[in-house]
Amino acid sequence: MSINARAIKGVNIGSWLLMEGYILGGRNIAESTLKRQFEKINGKSELEVFSRLFRENFIQEEDFKNISAFGANTVRLPFNCRLIEPKPFRYSNTGIGYLKKALSWAEKYNIKIILDLHAAQGAQNEDWHADSGGKALLWEKKTYRERMCALWEVVASACKDEPALLGYDLLNEPVLGERSTDIVKRLYQQTIARIRAIDTEHTIFLEGDIWAQRIDFLKELIADNICISIHAYAPLEYTFNFTPFYKFPGQIGNTFWDANCIRKYLEPYAAFSRKNNVMIFVGEFGINWRGGLWGELEYLKSMLKTFEEFGFGYTYWTYKAIAHHAFPDGIYQAIANNPYIKREGPLYGWENYICNWRKEKQAITAFWQTKNFTPNAALIETLKTFFEH
Repeated sequence: MSINARAIKGVNIGSWLLMEGYILGGRNIAESTLKRQFEKINGKSELEVFSRLFRENFIQEEDFKNISAFGANTVRLPFNCRLIEPKPFRYSNTGIGYLKKALSWAEKYNIKIILDLHAAQGAQNEDWHADSGGKALLWEKKTYRERMCALWEVVASACKDEPALLGYDLLNEPVLGERSTDIVKRLYQQTIARIRAIDTEHTIFLEGDIWAQRIDFLKELIADNICISIHAYAPLEYTFNFTPFYKFPGQIGNTFWDANCIRKYLEPYAAFSRKNNVMIFVGEFGINWRGGLWGELEYLKSMLKTFEEFGFGYTYWTYKAIAHHAFPDGIYQAIANNPYIKREGPLYGWENYICNWRKEKQAITAFWQTKNFTPNAALIETLKTFFEH
């Protein structure tokens, strides 16, 4: 089966099966760091309750109904290796239950799911979203790479017969630094072989170096039902709002960014697609929403038009988030301030769960539900127009 990437039009569900600081209104510390702090204050049994209640409330069946209603046909579902591997060298079906629940909801609403390993054993980059303590140890320890292969064997064995499964995104945003790309090529080759021994039907998505931007070295791995995945956030100073008051179209840093500039930015990926006869999937793109006053919709329309022109599939980052001053945020946003966001500090967002948990567990749990988030009507309408195109 060969994938038609241009048919993929959807969203990411970030922070559900891997918790991210900014998406939950706080600092970008690793999920494991937050949970260690939580356990120190509240105890191991309460940490288990906290983790379970978060997963039961942050995303529910109604969310898949919402996603279907605005025309999306695909969900990219990031997950943490710790969900499947609670202890070193020991794999469990406990977390598989969440993947299968999502696949069940997706089937009901005619949505396909791409399972995305967002945080691998040891971490594939040094950032919080790889659940890293500041080092990319996946590239340092062969045992971690072996465990990644074994994890995908567990996932493929459990999920390959699920009707809603589209495929496997092997590794989110690897960053190799000064290392040779040979290390990730070998890891991908080994993982592909072990998945294919179990599942020959579903698509395998491969991301390149430097946060899924450098892909030339992946051409040697292209085969039937392999898709190359990129992430497209440029220019970061604007899309992430790292420098306030930039507007699109307009001068952003040293470059005038407009629709033509976006096309030039994405053209090398289209050329790679044509030259190597492989589909391109934009696994992540998005923008920090500032009320639509700084050209956010114009930027997104230019991106989406270019994706359509080049035949790229795409999933928007992300479905749901606390409204934040930086980084791409949600189609659904928590806008009002409350004790679990607390933008005034001294603790921000999810770190407030730790100190409030025992007394306010019920209120925190209720707050996580999407009914307390505001849909971004303008963004939904824009995405819907392209999803239904």
